[in-house]
Amino acid sequence: MRDNHISYLELKAKNLEEIKRFYTKCFAWSFTDYGPSYAAFSDSGLYGGFEQTEGDIVNGALIVLYHKNLNSVKNKIIQMGGAISKDIFPFPGGQRFHFMDPSGNELAVWSDK
Repeated sequence: MRDNHISYLELKAKNLEEIKRFYTKCFAWSFTDYGPSYAAFSDSGLYGGFEQTEGDIVNGALIVLYHKNLNSVKNKIIQMGGAISKDIFPFPGGQRFHFMDPSGNELAVWSDK
């Protein structure tokens, strides 16, 4: 993985079983469950996952960038006018945070370090 490259695509889903069935049958994607509310996909050309949500899905895609030093890139984002919308938190495989760019787009940055 390389710093600053798009690494992962995260989408929302109302029903994980239904969404897994849909993408498996339509596009032959493979899925790995990580708990009751998250399923990662592969065999799609880009790794990604679906997070179950009860809320309205307004913009269901979350672009996830990779960077080996989360604190360093987090500070750059803040210095350049971005805002942290979810501070650094652990998840299976690493840790990440979410940020809003100056136009209001939410993205995330993760690290396996």
